Amino acid sequence: MMTRSLGLMMAASVTGMLGFFLLFSTVPLYAATGGSGATGAGLATGAMMASTVLAELAVPWLLSRHGYRAAMALGLLLLGLPALLLPLSAELPVVLAVSLLRGAGLGVLVVTGTALTADLVPAERRGEGLGLYGLAVGVPSVAGLPLGLWAADVLGFAPVLVVAGLLPLAGLVAVTGLPAARPVTAGGGGRTGGGLAAPMLVFASVTVSVGVLVTFLPLAGTPALASAAMLAQSLATPTARWWAGRFGDRRGPATLLVPGLLAAAAGTALQAWTDAPVPVVAGMALFGAGFGVLQNATLTLMLQRGEPARVSALWNLAYDAGMGVGATGFGLVLGHTGYRLGFVLVAALIAVTIPLARVRPAYAPLPQ
Repeated sequence: MMTRSLGLMMAASVTGMLGFFLLFSTVPLYAATGGSGATGAGLATGAMMASTVLAELAVPWLLSRHGYRAAMALGLLLLGLPALLLPLSAELPVVLAVSLLRGAGLGVLVVTGTALTADLVPAERRGEGLGLYGLAVGVPSVAGLPLGLWAADVLGFAPVLVVAGLLPLAGLVAVTGLPAARPVTAGGGGRTGGGLAAPMLVFASVTVSVGVLVTFLPLAGTPALASAAMLAQSLATPTARWWAGRFGDRRGPATLLVPGLLAAAAGTALQAWTDAPVPVVAGMALFGAGFGVLQNATLTLMLQRGEPARVSALWNLAYDAGMGVGATGFGLVLGHTGYRLGFVLVAALIAVTIPLARVRPAYAPLPQ
């Protein structure tokens, strides 16, 4: 299953995502220390996710016109070059402008990577292939989320910002070996894309929690505790995503939706103990496992019913729109709820989507 093209795409994606994750929680903290406080932290993540969503809507057109290689290169450039401007100022207008550009790069990169993976792997092993891709792009979150916060605390923000800008640019070397081909599409009898709403909404409910946790966990407790908790989450998510792909190819991905939601909701609720290391770290590990399971299960379900480029755009839109809504919305209501009640309410939002997860599309498992 691992071809040269798939390997090069994963290498390019890893460098881009490492640059992204180094700054995912660091930039909101950078904005907050620059004088804009919790509201500025939420706006930084929200602006980036809003830009990501808008870019994701345009990626199917970009792929159909220019192909995979050009799209991957554009995504890496937008992720890397603007980050190099951040050391110049922590003022909110600068942070927001850079976040908008980097968000567009993220949208192009993730939609292109997911669609190319779905095109390169055999249909009967798609869940496993997407799990392998998820495992590869999960490595940057394992290293980047906690390392970015730790390095900013120990070394200062400037070195982290510069390194995070250079890493995506290094991925351009791998992009030169990618196919310039355009996405594979079905003919007139192909998939119509019906039935995508339920798994998309299920996934979006969990990504709302992602946006809240990665933005506000360092502010709710301490950066050191947040680093440990995000490391636990970052280890659990890609592992669970890979396992879910193998399980889903044999038993059907729909069977994983309810367990994934329960784990994610419980893990979010445990963050209400904001300054207690055991529930915070254990909760983030539990949340990460549920999140990884749902990443693979919802994406595989949607790919059964739609073309890879379109499904990739919609799934990543649910991912990033949910994070943006979560970060921005939580920042706006935080003064009324506080962190403890706020985390509990986010967990409840995940739980209310369980009825949607019980709607199971037809699925034919692989022969044993």
